[in-house]
Amino acid sequence: MEIKIINKSHHPLPAYATPLSAGMDIRANLSEPITLQPMERRLVPTGLHIALPQGYEAQMRPRSGLALKHGITLLNTPGTIDADYRGEIGIILINLSTEPFTVNDGERIAQMVIARHEQAEWLPVEVLDETERGSGGFGHTGKE
Repeated sequence: MEIKIINKSHHPLPAYATPLSAGMDIRANLSEPITLQPMERRLVPTGLHIALPQGYEAQMRPRSGLALKHGITLLNTPGTIDADYRGEIGIILINLSTEPFTVNDGERIAQMVIARHEQAEWLPVEVLDETERGSGGFGHTGKE
């Protein structure tokens, strides 16, 4: 699949790290480092603008290494970039650790997964079909 992209950063285009990777690394595009204090959140620019085909979204997800080693993750995860959005992609980072964390220009801060999706059309009805689960939720199926 080809996706049109404008790269206003001086970093390479997002790329898959391995042949079987699902996500592409996304880098911070900063004029100077930013430091996230514990529990602070910040919108981090990437310099990237994309035009996805209809029926696709770009999902922004945390990087597992940043989460495990530094407590850095994304809010609104997965963040969705819609096919009709043309603005700069921004990553909402949060520091869930007890230590400040500095984000440097070019640092890999998120991963992007391109995913197909459907749009639903509502069909109002008076009764839904019965299932074994029924209306049970929030842990209803228990532990086995």
